[in-house]
Amino acid sequence: MRLAHDLPAAWNAPTTDARTKQRLTHILVEEVVIDLDDAANEAVVVVHWVGGRHTELRVPRVKTGRYPADRRPGPVEVVRKLGGRWPDRELAVTMNRMRCKSADGESWTTVRVRELRERLGVAAFDPAEAGETISADAAASRLGIRISSVHRLIREGILPATQLMPSAPWKVPAEALETEAVKAGVQAVAARRPKRRVDSQGETTLRLPGL
Repeated sequence: MRLAHDLPAAWNAPTTDARTKQRLTHILVEEVVIDLDDAANEAVVVVHWVGGRHTELRVPRVKTGRYPADRRPGPVEVVRKLGGRWPDRELAVTMNRMRCKSADGESWTTVRVRELRERLGVAAFDPAEAGETISADAAASRLGIRISSVHRLIREGILPATQLMPSAPWKVPAEALETEAVKAGVQAVAARRPKRRVDSQGETTLRLPGL
């Protein structure tokens, strides 16, 4: 019991790093069960503690897509605008992110997108005709920063990019990565990173209910 009462002090001590918190979690938690409450748009998390007790938490689910239900684009519209500009696999991911359902209500796959694109007479993606543009993910990899930081640079107008439809992939000119403005933006991103990254991750991702 004394050890249990000392747990909050040990968990919140500034010298307790992420690895120690992970070890404590393995000792204390037997399992975590997650269920979905669609009506409330929440994830119901039940923590089963060693010893038989359990704690229920409700976490709001992040809504995907930017389109209200009454204004989501139809699959034909999306394929006509984006088809041939991106590989069919990327287009399938985009259409699912838009919650753009097929006629039978199923999610989009590469095969489904290809079949619809061919019925509409839209040419397939040709890398040779894509020009010197890359995706936001590729830009993040080349710049050595996270994709969220790339999106921030785009929003701030530092990194030029085009997006044909909301939630569609960004097209970034490859040459823009070498501009002084982008280099300064990347340096600013690096300057904002916590110096003790492991400790920061421990604070943001490793929390136990009640502590």
